Amino acid sequence: HRIVNLNRCPVLDPRIDALIAPLKADLEASDWPVDVHLEQEGGLRHLALRVGHHSGEILITLISSHDELDGLEDIAAHWLERWPQVVGVCLNLQPLATNTLMGPDTRVLAGRGFVRERFAGIALSIAPDTFFQVNTLQAERLVPLLLEAFGPLEGQDLVDAYCGIGTFSLPLAAAGARVLGLENHLASVEQARANAVANGLNRASFEQAEVGANLVERLGAIDGVLLDPPRKGLPALLCAAIGAEPPATVAYLSCNPATLARDLALLTGEGRLAVQRVQPIDFFPQTSHVECLAVLKRI
Repeated sequence: HRIVNLNRCPVLDPRIDALIAPLKADLEASDWPVDVHLEQEGGLRHLALRVGHHSGEILITLISSHDELDGLEDIAAHWLERWPQVVGVCLNLQPLATNTLMGPDTRVLAGRGFVRERFAGIALSIAPDTFFQVNTLQAERLVPLLLEAFGPLEGQDLVDAYCGIGTFSLPLAAAGARVLGLENHLASVEQARANAVANGLNRASFEQAEVGANLVERLGAIDGVLLDPPRKGLPALLCAAIGAEPPATVAYLSCNPATLARDLALLTGEGRLAVQRVQPIDFFPQTSHVECLAVLKRI
């Protein structure tokens, strides 16, 4: 990789683009150590900004290998006072020599540790270390496609595999389904549960679990499954298990067409599932990347 020193980004949300230059100036003036070699005692590694597309709330998160940063709370309070749209400043500690951006320990330095956002009529709280779709408007266009794919939802039992903070689980539950979200990341599960409570959706429940094994155990008792795995796609054994005992509907959301095509071949290999449609959605404008929703029906 070649690191380019930028003070603005033309494709970034202008509300956080406007903060890049002043935040950089404050960080340069702080004289904090910078960890360019991923060393445990190196210091500051990354700056993460999260904005609620509809709410306009902004969360600033510093990622460092340690917390020995003089004046950290003072500068956090300054940012909160300087920009009314900034609702919180956090510190995430990542001491490991890894390309994984964030570590497991996130601390609130000032304000609160989440942004509030509206998504498809659902109130969400989104923390700095939990996953949320990068393109809110395009992600909202997925919701009616999912409602159509699963059909009349009243009384249906669905599993949302790799559910994150309940981004799609909660709209499906609001439409009448009983939804179980499975997710390995504990902070996301806790956020999903809080989001369900905040929206009064007791038809949605969430479990921290190894998704593959837990889903396989439930295949015979559900009406449908939403799969939204990481870019690497699904394990081959999980594809085989779903293909051998499929629910009536499988919806597969993917940000990698190559692994999606690979997994669709495995899912349909037993002849018990057929691809009904594949809908590409431009989540990543001005790039070569594309999100795709594949809908499969049991034969």
